[in-house]
Amino acid sequence: MEQPIVRSSVGITLVGGGAARPEDLDESLAHAPCLVAADGGAGFVLSTGRVPEAVIGDMDSLRPEARERLPRERLHAITEQDSTDFDKALRSVRAPLVLGVGFLGRRIDHLLANFNVLVRRATQPCVLVGKREVVLAAPRRISLELAPGSRVSLFPMASCAGRSVGLHWPIDGLEMTPAGVIGTSNRVAQRHEGPVELSFEGSGMLLILPRKALSAVIDALSSGA
Repeated sequence: MEQPIVRSSVGITLVGGGAARPEDLDESLAHAPCLVAADGGAGFVLSTGRVPEAVIGDMDSLRPEARERLPRERLHAITEQDSTDFDKALRSVRAPLVLGVGFLGRRIDHLLANFNVLVRRATQPCVLVGKREVVLAAPRRISLELAPGSRVSLFPMASCAGRSVGLHWPIDGLEMTPAGVIGTSNRVAQRHEGPVELSFEGSGMLLILPRKALSAVIDALSSGA
């Protein structure tokens, strides 16, 4: 088993080199105050007046001017080219929760690769935070406090079946696969009271929710429900 570069008893905000906004970083740090950058994400962190506790990646996206502003002991180069910087960073940290900023948007191939990492590294809870949405690998069971009508999208990265309570279109009895039945654009039933309950028989399901659901997701993951 790989030894972590960063181990934190509080949440980690992990910053990538994709589309990110200062307000995304501010909100994530309020929940996950340990700040780590994946390669070129360090440049965005520095632009906000902060210095990451660690920078992890192959360092091919870290600009020389940014490298010069970072303490040498905080740079952790992983030079192999068989994985993305997000993968290198996520597998190198241990925390109750990781919030990923700068991993949604810009390039579709990067986005798909990041979704792949989410489900392969699902033992480390991680939520990707974007301008309009949050994305996570769904745990086997999760209970979410969501408003009636809120969008709840499910996309399987592998064959996966599950059950639901509180969705407008229940998923009970569906075998979802990437090239078959999927569960996008579902929503919370209008007359449903109480939390939305989701359970899955296997791993590999992506859960995609509106950005305003971030606090509900963090609460659900923290409770282990």
